[in-house]
Amino acid sequence: MVVKRHLAAATAVFVALGAGTSLAVAQEASQSPVQTTAPSAAPQPAPAQVPASQGSSTQPVVSAPAAPTAVQTIPGMPPVINPANLYSETAPDHINPEVAQDPARVYVPNLRSNDVSVIDPATSKVVDRFPVGKSPQHVVPSWDLRTLWVTNNAEGTTNGSLTPIDARTGKPGPAVAVDDPYNMYFTPDGKSAIVVAEARKRLDFRDPHTMALQQSVETPDCKGVNHADFSIDGRYAIFTCEFGGHLVKVDTVNKTVLGYLKLSSGGMPQDILISPNGKTFYVADMMADGVFMVDGDSFKEIGFIPTGVGTHGLYPSRDGTKMYVANRGSHKIHGKPHSKAGGVTVIDFATNKIVANWPIPEGGSPDMGNVSADGKTLWLSGRFDDVAYQINTEDGSMKKIPVGAEPHGLTVWPQPGRYSIGHTGILR
Repeated sequence: MVVKRHLAAATAVFVALGAGTSLAVAQEASQSPVQTTAPSAAPQPAPAQVPASQGSSTQPVVSAPAAPTAVQTIPGMPPVINPANLYSETAPDHINPEVAQDPARVYVPNLRSNDVSVIDPATSKVVDRFPVGKSPQHVVPSWDLRTLWVTNNAEGTTNGSLTPIDARTGKPGPAVAVDDPYNMYFTPDGKSAIVVAEARKRLDFRDPHTMALQQSVETPDCKGVNHADFSIDGRYAIFTCEFGGHLVKVDTVNKTVLGYLKLSSGGMPQDILISPNGKTFYVADMMADGVFMVDGDSFKEIGFIPTGVGTHGLYPSRDGTKMYVANRGSHKIHGKPHSKAGGVTVIDFATNKIVANWPIPEGGSPDMGNVSADGKTLWLSGRFDDVAYQINTEDGSMKKIPVGAEPHGLTVWPQPGRYSIGHTGILR
């Protein structure tokens, strides 16, 4: 039975703060030249020192930097508390007391063994394993943080399903039949789940609890639609098109396609993550071996950061200052053996510079995952190695934990934050 408990904090009526800029009219952008190095983020201006009047004993006046403009969010969406850091509410001290009662577990969907391995992070051991539908791809926390959904897409057949896991008990419930659920997101207002029907080139907006279909949005020029992130105000989302080298921008209010963007090189975009200030979308490209930077409002490519072979997953640190980039070490979609090139790159959000590289000892295939509630551990699936990686975010040291066959989009639970917009736990 699908769990329908809602957090009081998540279901309260939120009031949007202030007035923000309106959504720019999106159009299909012309190709922009890729930069070989990432442009540095614009530095914050130093406080201006105003000289005192001649002969005055008054001390110089120091003007404070202007505060970020408040964001006008879509109706029903929780307010953006800190426009300079939309991850501010996912810091370790922002975990809801009720969510904190959920057992600390890492849920690993195993694509080829059709089951979920459950790891106790305290012991680094698998403590449970249960069958789900065919080809489980991701474990997705619901908007209200009470259900973890396993997306079983049955490799694009009509036999797809969603398996609910009760976040309080860690146990699965009866599966819900859903066509081709490769991945799943939730609109920031919590009114819809967005089932990403990859093989269908389609986004299915569904009731977030019953999964009854509300409306479908066709994305005909987005071959292999799969990963997404939302604008800071919730008005649009950008999805990656894995097999076409495109991105597609979708109006989440009117549920329409706003346009497509062809990336300048690479050709296999994977995960996508918005910057803390909501201005830049980072796009991992498995063939370009790095991260493209895209201005979300103008929908134009603005830069590129080379990271490593098979760039795949993107995750923010708990303090919102860094981004962890999983480089799968291979350009293969499926298969073995693993590559010695597999590892993790750490990028500083403020400068867009690489600050650390953590190779997988003896090689590996880091894919999708998330960060622990305290921010001290990055968990990633080892796609071609049948393991999960437990990585120390201080020094990059790691453990390998055997799981099922071909693990994919694992999630870590519980996590701090007010609500989830999906994937393996994008909380805000």
